Amino acid sequence: MALQNRYEFMYYVQCINANPNGDPDMGNAPRVDPQTMYGYITDVATKRRIRNYIQIAYEGQPGMDIIMQQASNINKFIARAYEETQSEIDTGCAKGKEKTYAARRYCCDHFYDVRTFGAVLSTGANAGQVRGPVQLAFGRSVDPILVQDISITRMCVADGPKDGDFEKHQAWEDEQPEDQLRTMGRKQFIPFGLYEIRGFISGNLARETGFGENDLKALCEAILNMYEHDRSASKGQMSVVSPLILFKHVGTDTDQTQRCRQALLGCAPAHKLFDLVQVRRKEEVSVPRDYRDYTAVIALDRLPAGVQVGFQTGAFSPIIWDRLPEDESWLTDGR
Repeated sequence: MALQNRYEFMYYVQCINANPNGDPDMGNAPRVDPQTMYGYITDVATKRRIRNYIQIAYEGQPGMDIIMQQASNINKFIARAYEETQSEIDTGCAKGKEKTYAARRYCCDHFYDVRTFGAVLSTGANAGQVRGPVQLAFGRSVDPILVQDISITRMCVADGPKDGDFEKHQAWEDEQPEDQLRTMGRKQFIPFGLYEIRGFISGNLARETGFGENDLKALCEAILNMYEHDRSASKGQMSVVSPLILFKHVGTDTDQTQRCRQALLGCAPAHKLFDLVQVRRKEEVSVPRDYRDYTAVIALDRLPAGVQVGFQTGAFSPIIWDRLPEDESWLTDGR
């Protein structure tokens, strides 16, 4: 059953001596707002890691395939959707709308990322477009970041003959002075950054794609655990260091029909809910280098009527609704 409520969510990512999201147009340097020097992480970078986690953790499970796979062509999956659904279609349909809708429905049912984030499925055989119920904003650092570009020594080269003859390569290497078999490289990183990521879930769009409670649980699990399966030289120390904070709209009306309508449309603007969460650098810290250099509180006393707040502290733990974790400075103790 699809979700019947609107949600907003947020969480915090710590980056230490790493590149949280490189910009190919800037030599893969960490992305930064040049006017304020606050860092940011694009929405598609976060979605890529969520997809990667789902692909690992739910491999082979019905409805949990990923259509936006690395180094692949999505048109082949659209073609498969057409092949699987042709027997359901009235071949006398002149405009082919039924064919398009059936293929679209197949993609929503079988591919988790289509059901979650949506997709443009008109690049090959036309399966239309899907507006996904889950959307992510750009992550933004709590404080300005310092982008560093350093030189490194590479103890080998990639020169020599251009064919695949090992003997030629060995002969070329033997002829070179030792200092010609070393070269220089560069690394771009930031010493530290704490990033706030915000997301939105539409109950109305969830009904269109079939995004349900189990899909929400998988999304929460992926967010809390995605960096544990994304280690590399550039992202070795990135972690989600806060609980996943969710705002669920449940409505206030005594009439059940009207209350369900409120739950779908929402009971408060998203920005007011996000403003309830305040993360600040401790006064005695001039240069933060760890998430423990910050304090975090949530003003539950200002929570609007008809909205519940929930916390998920671990990838496989349940969501705890309407109370804080063990103390108000939950960020300083980790998740």
